[in-house]
Amino acid sequence: MVKGDRATWKAKYFVKIQRLLDEYPRIFIVGADNVRSKQMQQIRVSLRGIAEILMGKNTMMCKAIRSHMSSNPALEKILPYIKGNVGLVFTKEDPVLVRDKLLENKVAAPARAGAIAPCDVIVEAQNTGMGPEKTSFFQALNISTKIAKGSIEIVSNVHLIHAGDKVGQSEATLLQMLNVMPFAYGLVVENIYDNGAVFAPEILDITDEQLLSKFSSGVANVACVSLAISYCTQASLPHSIMNGFKNVLAVAVETDINFPQADAAKAFLADPTAFVVAAAPAETAAEETKEEEKAEESEEEESDDDMGFSLFD
Repeated sequence: MVKGDRATWKAKYFVKIQRLLDEYPRIFIVGADNVRSKQMQQIRVSLRGIAEILMGKNTMMCKAIRSHMSSNPALEKILPYIKGNVGLVFTKEDPVLVRDKLLENKVAAPARAGAIAPCDVIVEAQNTGMGPEKTSFFQALNISTKIAKGSIEIVSNVHLIHAGDKVGQSEATLLQMLNVMPFAYGLVVENIYDNGAVFAPEILDITDEQLLSKFSSGVANVACVSLAISYCTQASLPHSIMNGFKNVLAVAVETDINFPQADAAKAFLADPTAFVVAAAPAETAAEETKEEEKAEESEEEESDDDMGFSLFD
């Protein structure tokens, strides 16, 4: 590529990233280690209409973002995360949807010697189908085996590789012999920029129910503290009103002050049996209904027994 063509390509790249920064409010910073060109093409196809992927040199991406910071200063928060083999995914859609689309496009891959394991690798107990001549290979890896029906059988599960460890040649060879592809590679979401805020992808796993539960717990704590120190807040106001009503009701019961709520309480205190009698018919009706259902079931069982036949009758 001649110098003039490269300058033109750079100019088009800067125009493109400026357009993306203006158009999309959300940016996924994704790691692209071990992602091949064919897989990248498949990811682009699956995200069509949902998001746009931008790859390039980190220096060029940072330079383009800095030039756009005059119109959007919040983009400065992205710069510390553009390091290593990363790309940018621009979208207007729900972040959970885009994250799930990226996870769907992971591809299984074998363990290669020298690679860093992204996850733990556990070899399950199994019959390997290998001949007894391979026993020494398993012994070198401290894997307990036995000979069963003329082939090597792994006795128990083996934690072969830990996440973050470098894959050794022996481990890679063993997994290849067992036809195991323990790793899955794809675009990995590292951080998310959303309208000026940058957060980790784990935030997307928080559900609305969890948020409501935490909020309710916080409101309850605020109400408890407010009531304890006699300081009125929106959280404690309903409780304060209820406590005040209880006090007013107690005074009304002990005096001749009357109002509808107090009259009901006074009537109950004067004759509690009246309220018991009022509730009794409903309970009796429920009990009678249950007894009728049991009687019908017993009659059906008896009729079924009468229909029985015997070969010796």
